[in-house]
Amino acid sequence: MTAADLRERVERLLAEHDPATTDRLDFLRARYDAGLAWVWFPEGLGGLGLARGDQGPVDALLAEAGAPGNHPERNGIGLGMAAPTILRFGTEEQKKRFLRPLWTGEEIWCQLFSEPGAGSDLAGLATRAVPDGDGWVVNGQKVWTSGAHNAQLAILVARTDPDAPKHRGLTYFLCDMTDPGVEVRPLRQITGEAEFNEVFLNDVRIPDSQRLGEVGQGWLVAAATLDNERVAIGGAAAPREAGMIGKVARTWRERPELRTTGVHQQLVESWVDAEVARVTGVRLRQKLAQGQPGPEGSAMKLVFAGLAQRLSGLELELLAEDGLRYSDWTMVRPDRVDFTGRDAGYRYLRAKGNSIEGGTSEILRNVIAERVLGLPGEHRVDKDVPWKEIPR
Repeated sequence: MTAADLRERVERLLAEHDPATTDRLDFLRARYDAGLAWVWFPEGLGGLGLARGDQGPVDALLAEAGAPGNHPERNGIGLGMAAPTILRFGTEEQKKRFLRPLWTGEEIWCQLFSEPGAGSDLAGLATRAVPDGDGWVVNGQKVWTSGAHNAQLAILVARTDPDAPKHRGLTYFLCDMTDPGVEVRPLRQITGEAEFNEVFLNDVRIPDSQRLGEVGQGWLVAAATLDNERVAIGGAAAPREAGMIGKVARTWRERPELRTTGVHQQLVESWVDAEVARVTGVRLRQKLAQGQPGPEGSAMKLVFAGLAQRLSGLELELLAEDGLRYSDWTMVRPDRVDFTGRDAGYRYLRAKGNSIEGGTSEILRNVIAERVLGLPGEHRVDKDVPWKEIPR
């Protein structure tokens, strides 16, 4: 398909569904059906089998025409993690059932991975899925689940074979968060907000048709999800001086009375690091456009977390006691993650979570050492031990 053909397809969508008079959801469904949602996906699944780079011109034409968007900030886990995993490992029925309402935002997704007893060792999780008729019965507890209070569906990893070593006894499921037995409780954070949750699974029935991948191959599927997650967190497209560096640089320019030589030096060094990270993110997305994301996304997420924490601390140093004032401790349940919202005090506290969410910095350093740099792996005494025999 040529660029002219693609433009003609966009113009036909706009002619048949005038954004000024068409219901927002109807327009998004029509866009998906026209293959203009994510053009690099296959035909019939919201795409046209084109290169990922062809999406930019489509988005620009639709934005120019005033077409509604699908609010990706509300469904980051669905779009950035669930969708590419379903595309790669799902059956044709699963792709047709889940991808359209995911892209339009009719169904919001969350991620049931982390557990209180497993820490950063995802493969050590204890949530059990036991076969029962044509499905599975799931029991367990998940934690740090972003957006579970708004989600209709979840990607879930559960243990299906406790006799196997921990990486080989896992299976991946698509869980309906509205099913009986799913209980969501808020986790109030240091910011006062509760964007995270605990999720309790009590005799939750999941049909086998919602199993993603083979039984016992859940680690393989989860690893693909995690690669996409780290790209989504650390490698998002951003203009120069976006994010925390933009906040601090703007304060520096607008408040000359706060300037000191020491802070100036720190700001310059951080600005250079932020720009290097931004340009590296561009290269990472170009690599992503050519295939599946690699472990290099871990490096981007690691850099993002370190920069956010350093810059939020620098902002407090710059603002002195003004930066310590906090606007509101009222518990709210946001429907999206906002790393740079509200005031400097909020940004400083919220940045503390950056080195935990999406894989701890310690785990990411292991990934980089072993899978990027090719260094010897960390010694693991439980690698070939049946999970049920590992002390907990």
